[in-house]
Amino acid sequence: MALYALLHRIAMNQPQAVKLTVLPASSGDADFLFAVYASTRHEELAGWGWPPEQQQSFLKMQYNARHQSYLAAYPEAETNILAANDGKIGSMIVHRGPVEIRLVDIAVLVEHQGRGLGTKAIMGLIAEAEAARTPLRLSVLRGNRAARLYGRLGFVPAGQDPMYIEMEYRGDY
Repeated sequence: MALYALLHRIAMNQPQAVKLTVLPASSGDADFLFAVYASTRHEELAGWGWPPEQQQSFLKMQYNARHQSYLAAYPEAETNILAANDGKIGSMIVHRGPVEIRLVDIAVLVEHQGRGLGTKAIMGLIAEAEAARTPLRLSVLRGNRAARLYGRLGFVPAGQDPMYIEMEYRGDY
C-alpha cells in the first residue's frame, strides 16, 4: 500500500500525464548516452576547478572505462533509452539472468530529475521481476541519495563492500 501512495503522490505532482517509454539504444544513441552520463557528473566536476576541455576529456575516459566494465560483467545486458513525451530523458542498463534481473545503471538528465520518471522506469522492472518471481537487484554507491528512493520502492540491503551497497527487491512470492 505504501508503494501505491508513493506512485499516487508522484502522479499528482506532475502537471500533465507523462508517458514513459523504454526503447532499445542503437549505435546512433552513443552521443546521447554520453550526455546523460556527463550530466549526472556535472555538479561533482564543477568543484574541481578544471577547464571545460579537461572535464570533457576526463568524462570521456570515465565513461569508456565504465562501459567496458559493464560489458565485461554483463555482456548480455540491454542498454535502453528512456523517453518521455517523445523526447529522450535518460538511460537504463538491465541484465536479465537466470537467477536475477539486475538494474546495472539508470540515469536521468538533470533537467528531468525529480519528476518521477526514473521511479516509473524502476517500477516497470519491479513489475517484471514480480511476474517472473525473480529478485531485482542493484548496487548503489555509498552516500548516493538514490539509495533512499530504492528503499522507498521496497529494495532492502543485501550486502555491502567499502564502496557499494547491494540492494534487492524480492516481492511477495
